[in-house]
Amino acid sequence: MPTIIGHHDVKDKDHWLASPKREEFFGPLGITNIRTFVDPQNPTHVALLMDVADMGAFEAAMQAPGAAEAMAHDGVLAETLVILVEA
Repeated sequence: MPTIIGHHDVKDKDHWLASPKREEFFGPLGITNIRTFVDPQNPTHVALLMDVADMGAFEAAMQAPGAAEAMAHDGVLAETLVILVEA
């Protein structure tokens, strides 16, 4: 099970941290151990660290309309998203 990091910018750190969308979106995919991080020098730059059971399912879900809707709800600036996969 690979661990991945997704980092990106958000419009509002507090809204992003409080949002239930991440669990709603990633939970059904079997993604676990989701942890949030905030850059103390730039609070609009945030990251998620999570364990992904099925990378194929994750990649497909990230291309589906639900991903864009969840990111928009959370104030994620989608064009800044970078995904890193544990090597």
